[in-house]
Amino acid sequence: MRNFVLILFLACRTMITLAGNASDGVIKGVILSEGTAVAYANVGLEGTSLGNAADVNGHFEITSVPAGTYTLFVSAVGYGPLKKDVTIRSGEVVQVRLELQELTNNLQEVVVTGTMKETFVSESPVKVEVLTPKFLQANPTNNVIEALQTVNGVQEQINCGVCGTNDIHINGMEGPYTLVLIDGMPIMSALATVYGFNGIPISLIRRVEIIKGPSSTLYGTEAVGGVINIITKRPEDMDLITFNTFYTSHRESSTDISITPFRGKKLSTTVSGNFYRNQYRMDFNRDNFTDIPLNERVTVYNKWNLKRKDDRAASLAFRYYYEDRFGGVLNWQDKDRGSDNVYGESIETKRWELIGTYQLPLKEVIRLDYSMNGHHQDSYYGTTHYKADQSVYFANLIWNKVLSNHDLLMGTTAKYQLYEDNSLANTNEAKLVHGLFLQDDITIRERTHLLAGIRLDHHQEHGVIMAPRLSMKYKVGTYSTARLNMGTGFREVHLFTEDHAALTGARTVLITEKIKPEESYNATTNFNQVYNFIGGVGTLDLDAFYTYYTNKIIPDYETDENLIIYDNLDGYGITRGFAFNVQQQFKFPLKMNVGATFQDVYEMAPDVNGISHRVSQLFAPVVSGTFGVGYEWKKKGWSTNLTGRVMGPQHLPAFAAPFDRPVISPWYTLQNVQVTKVFDCGVEVYGGVKNIWNYTQPSPLVDPAHPFGDRFDTSYAYGPLQVRRFFVGLRFSLKELRMKSEE
Repeated sequence: MRNFVLILFLACRTMITLAGNASDGVIKGVILSEGTAVAYANVGLEGTSLGNAADVNGHFEITSVPAGTYTLFVSAVGYGPLKKDVTIRSGEVVQVRLELQELTNNLQEVVVTGTMKETFVSESPVKVEVLTPKFLQANPTNNVIEALQTVNGVQEQINCGVCGTNDIHINGMEGPYTLVLIDGMPIMSALATVYGFNGIPISLIRRVEIIKGPSSTLYGTEAVGGVINIITKRPEDMDLITFNTFYTSHRESSTDISITPFRGKKLSTTVSGNFYRNQYRMDFNRDNFTDIPLNERVTVYNKWNLKRKDDRAASLAFRYYYEDRFGGVLNWQDKDRGSDNVYGESIETKRWELIGTYQLPLKEVIRLDYSMNGHHQDSYYGTTHYKADQSVYFANLIWNKVLSNHDLLMGTTAKYQLYEDNSLANTNEAKLVHGLFLQDDITIRERTHLLAGIRLDHHQEHGVIMAPRLSMKYKVGTYSTARLNMGTGFREVHLFTEDHAALTGARTVLITEKIKPEESYNATTNFNQVYNFIGGVGTLDLDAFYTYYTNKIIPDYETDENLIIYDNLDGYGITRGFAFNVQQQFKFPLKMNVGATFQDVYEMAPDVNGISHRVSQLFAPVVSGTFGVGYEWKKKGWSTNLTGRVMGPQHLPAFAAPFDRPVISPWYTLQNVQVTKVFDCGVEVYGGVKNIWNYTQPSPLVDPAHPFGDRFDTSYAYGPLQVRRFFVGLRFSLKELRMKSEE
């Protein structure tokens, strides 16, 4: 009898459950933009765990929806978010048609860099600039650094006129002051900063986020000047195959290809590669040296993403990078590597990176981010052999908790770095830095947000270092926002990866025992205004920035001709200025962007008599500007883009006669144009001209006739070194395979 009752109870319970499920409703729909399907958009019901992703044709379905009224939320890369109220009754199937608007500005892009958690650009207390894939495709490049040239306040700087190594300056501050992240991970060690931008297929980039100004509270050392975070696409958002290749009249070829073999309900993966080759020995400036380095580069990238319950994060990515780079005398051959007869700079680089994130299966939002990388460099600078290995292991444990109007972010980090080289200093380092940080995003009123944070890091040599910051966002009006950010930054300098003079010269390197990390105090303000003009929408940004930094570590070449002495600057440095940027989308299909930055970057340092004097920062233009114009004939599939920048005077290195050069650079402009045709099958063909006006600076080399002599110098590079060139390219994506069954 007892068993019968138990069976009856279970049967009734099952019937009730089935009846309940049967009474649940279903939401079906399609997501479009101007009549075209939006593939792989994310769709969810706010306040629930119910949701799904659209398929390649924009169709989606959400099942088991209890009766009630919900807010349907839709988001997709490159489109503004959409919210729509939906009412569903028991057993009902609701059909919806959702129309997304393509973004004409970046205010509704989702960003993570400013606060280490997702938020919209318009809602972030910290100003974050966003570069979309469309922006990157408007000017084809073989590396992200070149694309960043058209961002206001961001400058590519060539550090070596022979081997062509370069970095990024933000608001006049040198490359080592900028932290490069990939998917939020600071895997770009000082030895490898330039390589963080190379070899990443543009088609793989979801967006690039840029913060100008110190962000050491969240990201620690090396984030004094700013942060550039390269966010890669999720495998589930990738097409089955993407392909992009272009070729220039200078015989440069670059090819990107990615394959996403499966986008399952639980697991998705994508594999991509980049191959770049340039073996054309150009010498248009007639100094008998290659104008730009020869290069062969291969990158392989693989990313896995696991879809888990309640959308908990879980991903793993791997990248391998190989590059063989040469710059030098035109008749140099491989057999001359390290030769004292024919001068050449030959750099072979091998690098691997592993990046992952995993949200713990807990009720609380706790996430573990981790990364590791190994970098091997084997190079010759003339006869000087420089060989170095660097490994960095990083872990970040983050807890996000919302309490009333407080959005708390707490975490602990650990970074372990190994470095070894064969320089005269015979460096062999093993450093561990661990830290704690706390951030509170407070909603004071509907219009006011306050972001307060503090970070404590423990360094083996320097003890505990504290970095606080305070940010405030105030909604002045419906379309007006003001921001104020204040904070401190610090940077531990890696001397032998930032100054080749310490590596390749004949002098002995001496580091004083009292050397301290560089510290900075920073304040930035931003005002953003959205407006209507001639039936279109535009945005205006006004920015002002000020940084005061101490303990700047500089080399002393004058005290002893046999030594390079590194010590902290007995003085201070200043970076200050203001900028504006205007974006305008007209009612007709014309987009315009123009911006300018005015800056003053200098140091106050005492001379041998103890009298302080001003020293202007080299390669920091007093004024610079960027602009872009794009027009699109959507019905015919044609579009054209003009991009460019204007560079004002820069202070340059001084050399003694007879090798003296101007110490102030001239004004110049660098402009590119591209025309694109999109065919009905989805194939895109594009072509254009780089460096339209054919401007290049004179030879960046001092005494190139005697490259093994004491006067030879490669640092006089302030402008373009590559003359006008034409390019043509092809790109397409295949969303899915369509195979006809045979009878």
